[in-house]
Amino acid sequence: MSRRSRSLHREIPGFFNALLIFGTLATLVIQELRHPLRQSRENKLRRDLRNLAIAAASAATVSLMERPVTTPLARAVERQHWGLLKLVRLPVSVELALSVVLLDYTLYVWHYLTHKVPLLWRFHLPHHVDLDMDATTALRFHFGEIMLSVPWRAAQVRLLGISPMGLSLWQTLTIIEIMFHHSNLRLPYALESRLCRLMVTPRMHGIHHSIVRKETDSNWSTIFSWPDYLHRTIRLDVPQSAITIGVAEYQDPSELTLGSVVRLPLTAQHPSGQLQQAARPSLTGADDPRERQAVPEREPQACSTTLAG
Repeated sequence: MSRRSRSLHREIPGFFNALLIFGTLATLVIQELRHPLRQSRENKLRRDLRNLAIAAASAATVSLMERPVTTPLARAVERQHWGLLKLVRLPVSVELALSVVLLDYTLYVWHYLTHKVPLLWRFHLPHHVDLDMDATTALRFHFGEIMLSVPWRAAQVRLLGISPMGLSLWQTLTIIEIMFHHSNLRLPYALESRLCRLMVTPRMHGIHHSIVRKETDSNWSTIFSWPDYLHRTIRLDVPQSAITIGVAEYQDPSELTLGSVVRLPLTAQHPSGQLQQAARPSLTGADDPRERQAVPEREPQACSTTLAG
């Protein structure tokens, strides 16, 4: 086996992967407490425990159902030279970079489908009904959604020609990035207005978690923000103080216990995915003068001048 092949057959070591993920989570949780972007509506400890319980079931599902499919498949792809990226012999660094970009783009498509296909929406709904949004929300995916995503993940690996290292690298970067852009971390405007040109940021993804349908139907990207710019689904003109997080039909905390959220795919009142068009909340009480500005009607064209609150 060549040096190139050995490099692509490897995966990020488990201990290093865990260090990166849990280190990122701990850092974000601490920084959220110091510099919160939005005010909490539920008890944070209770929410975090609920979200981590859902995350544990999802992690078990990944171990039992996803990895046994995708890991051997990625090894076969690399061994048999299947897929798009194997049509041309690329330098390892170039192939890994393209693997991350292509997997991220096809995840954009999957995310769109989870909102538009009724069956997929039922299982994606538990992620969106969280009444607050922070780093633990990033881990709050129903185990049923993980199960339904396995065929899509396998298709990504097989058709794109993803190596074990490419898959491992993308998975780690994805987890780190979704914890970051779901976080309740208030970044300086100047920094975030530049970051969102390249990657998904907390304010940007906060708009996607709005109860207002036309805002939820935006900002579908995961790592890089360019798919939203490409498909004109970018939305950056809504101050965080104007956003109510969650789903319009599920705003009562008593209806969102751990058991209720786990059963939600079977009990959802609106399985078609057609969210109610909620009214725009008042900006009264915004904690920053810039968050008292009227929300622009038109979709913004430049992130650096339109990222709100």
